[in-house]
Amino acid sequence: MRWPLRRPFRGHRLALSTQAVVALALLLTFVVLVSLATSAAVLRNDLEKQYEQRALAIARAMASEPGLAGMVTSGTPDPDGPVQDVAERMRLGTGALYVVVTDARGIRYSHPTLANIGKPVSTSPEEALGGREVVAIEQGTLGYSARGKVPLRNEAGDVVGEVSVGIAISELDAETRKLVILLGLVALPPLALGIAGAVLLARRLRRTTLGLEPEEMADLVREHAAVLGGVRDAVLAVDPRGRVTVSNPEATRLLGRDLSRGTSIADTGLGPEVLGLFAEQPAPAGALRVIGGRVVLATRLVVQREGRDLGTVLILRDRTDLDELARELEATRALTDALRAQAHEHSNRLHTLTGLLHHGDVEEAGEYLSSLSQQGTWVSGVDDPYLAGLLAAKSAAASEAGVTLRVSESTWLEDRLSHPLDTVTVVANLLDNGIRAAAEGAREPRWVEVTLLGDGVDLLVHVVDSGEGVPAEHVEQVFDHGFTTRDAEPGGAPGHGIGLALARHTARAHGGDVRIVEAGGEDHGAVFEARLVRVLTGARERQG
Repeated sequence: MRWPLRRPFRGHRLALSTQAVVALALLLTFVVLVSLATSAAVLRNDLEKQYEQRALAIARAMASEPGLAGMVTSGTPDPDGPVQDVAERMRLGTGALYVVVTDARGIRYSHPTLANIGKPVSTSPEEALGGREVVAIEQGTLGYSARGKVPLRNEAGDVVGEVSVGIAISELDAETRKLVILLGLVALPPLALGIAGAVLLARRLRRTTLGLEPEEMADLVREHAAVLGGVRDAVLAVDPRGRVTVSNPEATRLLGRDLSRGTSIADTGLGPEVLGLFAEQPAPAGALRVIGGRVVLATRLVVQREGRDLGTVLILRDRTDLDELARELEATRALTDALRAQAHEHSNRLHTLTGLLHHGDVEEAGEYLSSLSQQGTWVSGVDDPYLAGLLAAKSAAASEAGVTLRVSESTWLEDRLSHPLDTVTVVANLLDNGIRAAAEGAREPRWVEVTLLGDGVDLLVHVVDSGEGVPAEHVEQVFDHGFTTRDAEPGGAPGHGIGLALARHTARAHGGDVRIVEAGGEDHGAVFEARLVRVLTGARERQG
């Protein structure tokens, strides 16, 4: 049986799994972009410093050229002069944007643009002319560049000019782009892995929540609490690994123990009568069972969702109250049958007495009255109306099945029952079992014999039938819940296999027991014995 879960209408909102994938993908992308931006900024700063130091190194090398200071102090700015020639060779050899040499006034003696030779520099040369080395990112006539400026000194160490070297920012930008692209390529695999992990996580989340959204799960939790707390049936659910997932208060009451979530069903201490219901095939559907002294209606359901096995649910409906009412009704019916039979018998006796008196046979009428006063109940040896009525009712039922029910001559029971319901339950189930065995047996004639003996306040019952008996391997199994020897209905028909179990349980509840004295003989079937402790009122004086 499938037990589908409800999926409420969710409108046009994205599913939780989709939201999780989108959120994680956006988060990972944001983290990667921030990381790339931070890394690019750090690399850019490092590259700027490297290019500044590179420009400074070229400027130092240029300033240390032999005779350069003398060329500046002794010569004039000339596009074809020796200073321009030396500066251009240095620029072309190092790949710098420019190599500019000035005098102490800041007038250019060299420049990649020949028109600028003889003109003052575009940026202040004061720091270099003051004897300090300078590095900076500045904009000049050739655009932004990483610059290094050093003082130009003569042989005496006096500052006679400056050397300024610049490296184009475009080179710096190109190098930065290369590094950013490399970092991006390095970051792509982790980003892809993170997004793939988000997709897998979303799928797992969907499987775990059975495709339900948070609002739907909240509704189900509320419904779960309301339904399980309000139903009168015991609900016990286990997952495919046999662990308890649901146990409502009625299950705790009916099974007599608190079943914690996550506990293995085999470790809960439940008896075999409950554990067997989870493995019984076919699955019980409204099967009568006796569990913990109570008669229950057991049903097992398999829960599936989208082709997945979610576990098993066992539903137990307590029928003890109905069973007690049925037993009370049976006892009342037995008493009614006994009273009806006695009324019929007394009517016959009155007719007989009237006939004797009508014919004037007074002496015979007196003897007849004397014999009637010495008799007890209409069932010889049984003075209790419940048992007498039960025997009368079962005698009629046996007759309909082609079986004769007889009370043995050794039956003797003067006392009345103090627990008629339980006593009638035990005796009736033993008689029903015997009548069924005799009716299905091959022996002729078919009969059942019952013996009732009072032992103080205890009642001893023997029932023997003409059936085939109980196979030796089934002597103890006949008292198991649901067990039946009937071959016509595999697995037992509904209602069968519970009578002897109920009889034994009821007898043991009174400190007694039901057992098989003999599994079978040559001329009879099984012999059952039941001892019911303290079910009689005790010895009493009878009125004669």
